[in-house]
Amino acid sequence: MIRCLPNPCACRASLIGVAQMPGERNGMLTIKRNIRAMVTLFLLSLFTIIVNSKVVAADELPASGSSAILLTQNVPNFWDPRSLMERPAETPERIEFLSTDDFPPFAFRDKSERLTGFHVDLARALCEELQSSCSLRVKAFEALADALEADEGNAVIAGLAKTPELAGQFSFTDPYLRMPGRFVTRLADGAGLDGLQFAGTEVSVERGSRHAAFLRARMPEVVLREYDTITEAREALRSGDVGAHFGDGMSLSFWLGGAFSEGCCMFVPGPWLEDAYFGNGLRIAVRQDDAVLLEALNYGLRRLQEKGVYSELYRRYFPISFF
Repeated sequence: MIRCLPNPCACRASLIGVAQMPGERNGMLTIKRNIRAMVTLFLLSLFTIIVNSKVVAADELPASGSSAILLTQNVPNFWDPRSLMERPAETPERIEFLSTDDFPPFAFRDKSERLTGFHVDLARALCEELQSSCSLRVKAFEALADALEADEGNAVIAGLAKTPELAGQFSFTDPYLRMPGRFVTRLADGAGLDGLQFAGTEVSVERGSRHAAFLRARMPEVVLREYDTITEAREALRSGDVGAHFGDGMSLSFWLGGAFSEGCCMFVPGPWLEDAYFGNGLRIAVRQDDAVLLEALNYGLRRLQEKGVYSELYRRYFPISFF
């Protein structure tokens, strides 16, 4: 069940981990390189823990009970099943993607320095579906837009936000992933909650975040408890100081399965989506004069969903679903 409030949903593509607000270029994806390096190491560690723990959990957890809720595998579908899309009359012979190599689980180097990640495998699957030869060139995130404009590649697959500025410069595919806000609560308190029963509940958020702004505007009945950092906000829930926490669904999925949560908590059913706060999705960017490639990529994304390839990739890199 996807929550989308009636306010107009017409803003920015979500960044990976924190949603984009109007007027910001690309949120956390444009932070300084030294901070990105620390975030990368942290996320890669969490990703490794999650993947390893999932193998154990599949054998050890019961089929029912509160612990099993942690390992939900709901795969989102962003394509209308009623719409029809025929294979384009023309598809590109070769696609050179531009991406980064420092943001797991989307694109990163494994222990053998091999480039891997959700974006890497998605690009490969698109080329296979379109029967196009494929390559991927690694660039710093801040250089991707200029590289695409300079014809150093054909498409950017790195979570480049569809800001008004970039929308006037490039064309963007349909979204292939969105970053919802999610509530989490302690396992002992989660029975029967449906994501709508938080009136009067103390909910922790990061101070000044999009998630705090969303709750303040859309759920004034909750009691906001703002903390200076995400870590402090999550710890407030883990320790029982608040009844729930609201934050970015993707990063929370890794926290829930990682060591820092100590197995305390679970998602409350129902992701929340509203473009003005959480962005309008991750998309592939192409040059505006490349209509053939844009049509082909949209067709390819739809076919990967229909054939189950997208579901397999999502489960591989997001073992705890954030939908």
